[in-house]
Amino acid sequence: MKPASKLKSSRNYLACVFLLIFLGGCSKEVKQQEKADPAWASAKNVQQQFENGSLTSVDLVQHYLNEIERNNYQGYNLRAVIEVNPDALSIAAALDRERERGVVRSPLHGMPVLLKANIATADEMATTAGASVLTGFITAEDALHVQQLRNAGAVILGKTNLSEWANFRGENSISGWSGIGGQTRNPHVLTHNPCGSSAGSGAAIAADFGLLAVGTETDGSIMCPASVNGIVGVKPTRSSVSGHGIIPIAAAQDIAGPMARYVHDAALLLDAMATPEARERMGTLLAEAAESEFSGETVVLVRAYDERFSGVQEMTNRTAEAMRAKGINVIEVMAWDLPSAIYADEFEVLIYEFQRDLNNWLADFAAPVADMQAVIDYNAANADSELALFGQEYFEQAVAVDLEADRASYERALANSRQLAEEHLNRYLVDLGAAAIVIPSYGPAWPIPPVEGPGYSFGTSTAAAVSGYPSITLPAGTEGPFPLGLSIVGMPWSEAQLFSLASFLETELGGFQQPKFLSNLDTD
Repeated sequence: MKPASKLKSSRNYLACVFLLIFLGGCSKEVKQQEKADPAWASAKNVQQQFENGSLTSVDLVQHYLNEIERNNYQGYNLRAVIEVNPDALSIAAALDRERERGVVRSPLHGMPVLLKANIATADEMATTAGASVLTGFITAEDALHVQQLRNAGAVILGKTNLSEWANFRGENSISGWSGIGGQTRNPHVLTHNPCGSSAGSGAAIAADFGLLAVGTETDGSIMCPASVNGIVGVKPTRSSVSGHGIIPIAAAQDIAGPMARYVHDAALLLDAMATPEARERMGTLLAEAAESEFSGETVVLVRAYDERFSGVQEMTNRTAEAMRAKGINVIEVMAWDLPSAIYADEFEVLIYEFQRDLNNWLADFAAPVADMQAVIDYNAANADSELALFGQEYFEQAVAVDLEADRASYERALANSRQLAEEHLNRYLVDLGAAAIVIPSYGPAWPIPPVEGPGYSFGTSTAAAVSGYPSITLPAGTEGPFPLGLSIVGMPWSEAQLFSLASFLETELGGFQQPKFLSNLDTD
């Protein structure tokens, strides 16, 4: 029996013959499927184009390789991608042949995905966390969620730049800078910060270097770069995506998550990344949930940052109006004050687990450096290049931890930080019966040093990061030329409900807007 695609081609051919004989003509659409333009595509459109034959995976991968070649290390010099997969086109071609035979592994079949460079891949690309000490290090196995993506038919397109060691090397780190990748730039205004640590993933998707990307988060490392680059980012429920293979900061909070231009696309990627247990607990395919009606009756809207920026106030005004027009009960909250103890406790947890988890990862993956102390020694021996911009204080504090003597204090800090974060969120999600909390994600992008100007303003990721509750940020406003993100936070395993609300707000508030690649703020 012929595959459906072959039958369709046969029918088109016969129709064309009929038209030629009896009508003397044949439409261009029947003779040859017009090629689709892959620029700024959504995953939903790509799915349709794959199905109707107007686009192939090879076409799509080649488009992104061209864009990376044009503007990654030249042109706009975004430095969002550290390296591309030399086998990407051959993998795409093999997946196209599977589709021609009627084999489609999943909705992700043939779609290219960029990975943050702290995620292990068993291919020709290095896993480095952006650190020179790991230059050229090829791991022998994939991270587990990467293997899931391959099984789903994704094309691993390349590795994205990041804040070195996921922004946990030194106190005065520069977001988006790594020793290997250099400084990632924000495609909206090139003098400004892409935020971190998943800076390359955020900038790459915003600049159309890829369709989908994976970032990792400990606290804000997906939410911030997604917000300031004007894309969608998802920090899923704790343990919903396997942490195996990710160069760690701390297992208590580390997690990988999707970054994409559109809500549906992020949901599609998380469907493929989530563990089987997580998919069962979430209860439905998230890509389907993103296209369903939001069923929540009450939403808390946090307006604590309205006075900081006029764009934030406009964004929250429009959000309140849209939700009320839909019949949602909106409870407005004018403050967002986390207990101060949460920050000290969180830091103690991260420092303790950083030594423990990084040493284990380096050993398990047979890295070229034995442990954290060896990294410190390498950086000190090459200080002119490695420590020229900022130090390695977090490494030094972590290596000084006595894992046995300090265990009791660490365990108290872990329990206390989670309790404080959960109590803060439950005040709204449980006590008020809200389906979600909606809150501005971060302030607008700030200049990359040494450019002068206002610095980092605010961020709201900590409560969800420490508690392990899921959160989604989506583009929902602007402050001048800079995107502003809006976060949606819910109870554990409520991703389906959050995606449906995010999709509604995306439609109402405008969603992704193409960057203008302004050279500076004075550019018209």
